[in-house]
Amino acid sequence: MATMAPPHVDDERALRPNVPTANNRLPGVADYQQVDREIIGTLRPTLGWFAAVGVAILFLLIGASAWIYQIHEGLGAAGYHPPVMWGVYIVTFVFWVGIGHAGTLISAILYLFRAGFRTTIYRCSEAMTVFAVMTAGLFPILHLGRPWKFFWLIPYPNWRLIWPNPKSPLVWDVFAILTYLTVSATFFYVGLVPDIAVLRDQETNPIRKQVYAALALGWRNSDNEWRHFTRAYLFLAAFATPLVLSVHSVVSFDFAMALVPGWHATIFPPYFVAGAIFSGIGMVFTIIIPLRKLFKLEHYVTINDLDAAAKLCLFTSMVVGLAYMTEFQVAWMSGNRVEQEYFWNRVFGQWAWAAWIMLICNMVLPLSLFSQKLRRNTTWLFILSIFINIGMWFERFVIVIPSLSHEFEPWQWGS
Repeated sequence: MATMAPPHVDDERALRPNVPTANNRLPGVADYQQVDREIIGTLRPTLGWFAAVGVAILFLLIGASAWIYQIHEGLGAAGYHPPVMWGVYIVTFVFWVGIGHAGTLISAILYLFRAGFRTTIYRCSEAMTVFAVMTAGLFPILHLGRPWKFFWLIPYPNWRLIWPNPKSPLVWDVFAILTYLTVSATFFYVGLVPDIAVLRDQETNPIRKQVYAALALGWRNSDNEWRHFTRAYLFLAAFATPLVLSVHSVVSFDFAMALVPGWHATIFPPYFVAGAIFSGIGMVFTIIIPLRKLFKLEHYVTINDLDAAAKLCLFTSMVVGLAYMTEFQVAWMSGNRVEQEYFWNRVFGQWAWAAWIMLICNMVLPLSLFSQKLRRNTTWLFILSIFINIGMWFERFVIVIPSLSHEFEPWQWGS
């Protein structure tokens, strides 16, 4: 009778199929026990964490106070006056929706193409998506004159015997946000299940252990579970990719379906999607680079991965720049004097300062990523990501405010 061979790597991989082998171990990482120990250690709250939560609560109270004041005084307190009746709330809504849509799109597309550097940034981008979409959902409510009746936007049987206006962009946004939030949260949660199971197995507090056990859905880390997990994750990635493209196209229809100069353009759906990916990568850098330093995750978030993500950032910046130039070319060749005057006013008129901030932050500064030295410099990547976030907010500002500030009549000017 043959004796049983001692356990080796293949046996370990049978129990945990994603265990690193000798060929793909990370420098400085010996085994999965070290990974679990270092990653779980980041969940312990520190004094700095409590301080950050305190600052966040302070800003929440300031914002709530400003909102209450606006409800009492009216939307004029937010700078809304004819002809500009879509102000910074809609600008900020589109900004956060773009960031939210980018997170799942980046994760899903990189998973479908089996991009190696995805493992570094995908969890950050997916978490960013969920919170960004929830943040975006606040701004249409702030934009309403009677925000306590926001649920009227939802089609449900009611005593009023009326339904929401399907031609209203606000109704489109409600369906877009709810659909995307549901799919993104599911995609994020399914990917978390194996990690939650690790927390469950190592947790000593009985209450937290029960919470983790419920969220882990009975995960036992078997080969059969991993096989079903990878198939489900592949399906969600394939489902989320076209969904994100279509949902963000719906957001662009808020503008493209209108006759306002600068809005009525068929380029808006791909233009908005490219801008969303670009702003999402910028926000990922803004989040992950400080966390990498704060939690000492240099073994996991490597320079090579950041370099690859920076190349993707450079590519999307060039696509966004092409969209900017295409807008101007179409207006110039259209023969439409209203469109031509709008784009001239955007760059050389009243709103030139905002347009040039947008162009410099989104087109000029990202060209620095052609330099490998700067792509591998985390300080510059973080600084550049801040400029990208600023530039993308001003992109939405330039789309919304200048178009409304000077409409069809020569005397219709606003600020």
